[in-house]
Amino acid sequence: MPRRRPGALRAVQHGPRAGEFPPPERIHGLSARTSLAVHRVERLSADYYVHPGATDRALRRYRGFLEPPGRRPLYPQDAECSCRGCSFDDVRHARDVLDLVLEQLPARPRAELARRVAALDTVYLKRTLPDPFADRRHWSADLWWHRRLAGGREGG
Repeated sequence: MPRRRPGALRAVQHGPRAGEFPPPERIHGLSARTSLAVHRVERLSADYYVHPGATDRALRRYRGFLEPPGRRPLYPQDAECSCRGCSFDDVRHARDVLDLVLEQLPARPRAELARRVAALDTVYLKRTLPDPFADRRHWSADLWWHRRLAGGREGG
């Protein structure tokens, strides 16, 4: 009876495991390594709002909010519902999710994602107005992106 080659034995031992997830899609604007680290954080996070695909959706939402050309101020719109899907209607929630993911990432992926978010934050600060009554609000007044005027129609 022919003997199996060692490489064939190792291939069988290290093949795909039963509980493994399919490889994640790469997040637009991030390296494959950072996308994999983000996917890992999303999969292992205990937070309700951090789930597989949440970071990509948050980045797209944040970018989409800031895309309209012009110099008119933008006003974030409150979400109608607080479920996982509807909560992204509020761009401030998208920024919250990005902040949660940044806290859990290892150093190098965190730095790469932080650079992308910082560039968007700069535009957000330029395109939104400060809320003079933010210190009187009960919710998340400690986060700077919540201390901007909101409630108007998005897009100016």
